Amino acid sequence: MVNESMAGLGRVRSVIRVLFEYGNKRKAEIGADKVFDFSLGNPSVPAPDCVNEAIKELLDTQSSLELHGYTSAQGDASVRKAIADYLNTEHGTSFGADSIYMTVGAAASLTICLHALVCYGDEVIAFAPYFPEYRVFAEGAGAAFKALPPTVDFQIDAPLLKESISEKTKAVIINSPNNPSGVVLTEETIKAVCAVLKEKSAEYGHPIYLITDEPYRELVYDGVKVPFVSRYYDDTLVCYSFSKSLSVPGERIGYIAVTPEMKDAADVYAAICGAGRALGYVCAPSLFQRVVARCLGQTSDISVYKHNRDLLCGALTEYGYTCVKPDGAFYLFVKALEPDADAFCERAKKKELLLVPADSFGCKGYVRISYCVSTKQIENSLPAFKALAEEYKQKEL
Repeated sequence: MVNESMAGLGRVRSVIRVLFEYGNKRKAEIGADKVFDFSLGNPSVPAPDCVNEAIKELLDTQSSLELHGYTSAQGDASVRKAIADYLNTEHGTSFGADSIYMTVGAAASLTICLHALVCYGDEVIAFAPYFPEYRVFAEGAGAAFKALPPTVDFQIDAPLLKESISEKTKAVIINSPNNPSGVVLTEETIKAVCAVLKEKSAEYGHPIYLITDEPYRELVYDGVKVPFVSRYYDDTLVCYSFSKSLSVPGERIGYIAVTPEMKDAADVYAAICGAGRALGYVCAPSLFQRVVARCLGQTSDISVYKHNRDLLCGALTEYGYTCVKPDGAFYLFVKALEPDADAFCERAKKKELLLVPADSFGCKGYVRISYCVSTKQIENSLPAFKALAEEYKQKEL
């Protein structure tokens, strides 16, 4: 007998991945230029020059054993120190090398954190719209997952959070800039959330940890600032990935940062190391640990994403769609033109538009459009979006 819960996850795949694979099949059938695939958050903008330059420098100057051998389980000490120093310079924090744990991307960061913190029967809270794997990660760690509904502006309803926290609440997950909405949580929102967590932690006599999922931290537009949450709440764990900022999603490299001011920081870091060990997430890819240490603060050309955002959001709004204009990330959250987002996405498929229904993100009636594609694809897709909107207008007549 197999583990039936795991078998169930394997049989019911992520709607994003299913759509992506459907797109690959359609591209093989009718040609890639005729399929408008907006399913996956797979950056189309090349990695910045520093990535390839760092790889070449490392290959030329370091031995094969150094580059391809094991590092310490939690990551190379010099890499962890470089990341800590960078965060301290950028955010006025006090991280050290032993605050940082190198991971196989943000998914591993989140999974390790949850396994480190959660005991069976604990509860984890997130806010719709949320990345669907949060539920999988939380329940896989033995927690009950509670999703709170979205607000009109896709910020966080702090009074509702206060009502929803119970003695069993162990952690709260936030994601800013948000996948799928692109919304950046304001400083006012962050302060309100942190005030609630401080009050409820004191009431229940145990910390309620704040896990901040930040793979899109640098991907913001128009001068918008992303508050660094560790400065507002001591019991914060930062989960970061270089996948989006450096356009290296296939390299699977990221880190966890444990806020040094956390009362039990040493125990939490030990639990992070133990969870990484138990899950088999030790020694993140050694070459790319060293690469990212040489590329801290760099990003791919995000002006392309801003142009894509403005082009797509402007056109869809003109055609009659209701869009949440994103301040960051590279997703456009759009209200479906009928209450059933799945049915809307099936109708869109007939025009070779591959859009992700947002039911699994906790927001019925919306779709996610990933605009980290070529600008040409967006330009070529606009007639299909317009024709789809016109079909719905005809239905209303």
